[in-house]
Amino acid sequence: MQFNKVVIISLLLCLPIGAWGVVAPDQMAASVLGFTSYFMVGASWWWLALCSSFVILAAFLAFGPYGSIRLGKDDEKPEFSYASWIAMLFAGGMGAGLLFWGVAEPVTHFENPPVGVGGSAEAARQALVITNLHWGLHAWSIYGVCALVIAYFTFRLDKPPLISTPLRGLFHGRTSEIAATTADVLGVVAVVFGLAGSLAMGALQVRSGLTALFDVPAITAVSLAVLVGLFVMYMISTLTGVEKGMKLLSDINMGLGLALMAFILIFGPTAFIMETFVTTLGSYISQFVNMSFRLFPFEGLTEWSANWTLTYLIWWLAWGPFVGVFIARISRGRTIREFCMGVILIPTVFSVFWFAVFGGAGIYVEMYGPGGLASVITQDVAAALFTFLDYFPFPWVLSIGALLLIVIFLVTSADSGTFVLSMMTTNGNLNPPATAKIVWGSIVAVITGATLLAGSVDVARAMSTLGAIPFSAILILQIVSFLRRLRHDPSRQSTPTLENKTGEVPS
Repeated sequence: MQFNKVVIISLLLCLPIGAWGVVAPDQMAASVLGFTSYFMVGASWWWLALCSSFVILAAFLAFGPYGSIRLGKDDEKPEFSYASWIAMLFAGGMGAGLLFWGVAEPVTHFENPPVGVGGSAEAARQALVITNLHWGLHAWSIYGVCALVIAYFTFRLDKPPLISTPLRGLFHGRTSEIAATTADVLGVVAVVFGLAGSLAMGALQVRSGLTALFDVPAITAVSLAVLVGLFVMYMISTLTGVEKGMKLLSDINMGLGLALMAFILIFGPTAFIMETFVTTLGSYISQFVNMSFRLFPFEGLTEWSANWTLTYLIWWLAWGPFVGVFIARISRGRTIREFCMGVILIPTVFSVFWFAVFGGAGIYVEMYGPGGLASVITQDVAAALFTFLDYFPFPWVLSIGALLLIVIFLVTSADSGTFVLSMMTTNGNLNPPATAKIVWGSIVAVITGATLLAGSVDVARAMSTLGAIPFSAILILQIVSFLRRLRHDPSRQSTPTLENKTGEVPS
């Protein structure tokens, strides 16, 4: 592994924060929370408008004049089967998050809605609609657009799969080099902190599962031990390569996840769950435009929007470079239209159904069953899933299965994240060396450990969004360059693309 400018600058930014978290975790946690809260509350309108524009752009790309363009040569075929492709999308994108928040978020909004009376029928309906807003089209559109830009430049134009590649056509001379280095560094930082925050939340949930199953004490030392175990597993997986380790784990993940969801659907309140799915899907579609631009300024709930909606949206932006590069890596040979359908629409419908099953059943427990979930979530949100599974037959078996699923999801996320970081810091090498994977896998583990020392899910969520705030400017420049290049795509012209010697397309 060569220590180029991107590597050196990224290390100088990431390692001090990791060391700060180890030496003074409380101070680091307070600073991270204050920084992210300041930017989310003060510029809430910007974040919501930016993220909603990704949905509009994705729709245009899918159904507009560029949909038939292939991410590769015109006769190129996809590398992975459709099923494995979709499985890897979930594993890399938000698999562990779906398990962490599947029950916890809908029940939280049901008990404490932003407006209205908690515990009511309307609160139940809106709880799932709000959750779908956070995990639906906005999230997958951000992922999709980020991935599409990288995939287009990499496989269609034979450019390096780097965050900086689209920017090189926008600037000239030394300015181009400075912009490229800045883009790659900010991309690395966004991935490192986004991945560390998500791994920290996952480690806390694994600890809660161990507590529920084996009475393991819920202490920081256990969280760190869980992290060590995850580190060993994801390093073994990432060193075996995407085609072997990641594909195998993703297929296992999808099978286990579908089995767990099917069990809850069959042995839970089946009719209620299906009615919930149909009702909330309709409400989500009918209220989508309104929710996409709603910030509650008149109700004085800007802070609620920052803590929930904006945190999620910026979280997806933070994961954008990581998931984007990874999705691009596994999507070669797809058309833009096929890509958007597979990356955005299918995962969105699945996510809506997932929350209808887990969140709907959780709300049923609160409304018509013995209750108690809401109080557990208030005390320890990471324990929500395992408490929820106690209401079903064979709870111990279910909890073991859920724990295994969480671990595999975390391993696949860390595996793909480590791969992407290694690729981004080795000039876009699609098969980065093992030394790069070891370095970045270790750095992510250190920063995750620093986050765990703070012992708070809120800190983990804030850490996940930390890198996305400066990276948002890079995303805008990437999209501008991407749209300029699409106008001159060879498939849309009878004459060769108008390019100069540096590969730049005139505007």
